Amino acid sequence: MGTDISTTIEIAATPERVWAVLTDFASYPAWNPVFCEASGELAVGSQLSLTTTQPRGGRTMSVKVKVVAVTPASELRWESRVLGVSSSKRSFILSPDVHGTHLTQTGSYQGLFTSFPAKTISRIRTSFDAINEAVKEQAEASS
Repeated sequence: MGTDISTTIEIAATPERVWAVLTDFASYPAWNPVFCEASGELAVGSQLSLTTTQPRGGRTMSVKVKVVAVTPASELRWESRVLGVSSSKRSFILSPDVHGTHLTQTGSYQGLFTSFPAKTISRIRTSFDAINEAVKEQAEASS
């Protein structure tokens, strides 16, 4: 059992430009509406530290994720595990198209407590959309 959530957006910028925005962790505090901090080496097997701000209440939560795929201008994927009972996977897939780049962000949640109610799925989807919109704004502004 689990939950998969996916959102897409068209960005009028090259995949290389979108990738540059997506992987510039030092700039996240300036523009990313979900990850207020991100750090770590962008290499398969390395660990990233991500800090998110909860939309309600403004609490922050830090997580460590393992990078499982890095293909410049194409794919960034990471995963995390919670006490061996559940896992979370996030991917950002960039595909060139006639208008620039098609960005698909997907989250896959497996294990105990990952069959989320509709309200939680909606909240996650809203955060994915917010990240996609912010990446679009940053990439298009500097194209």
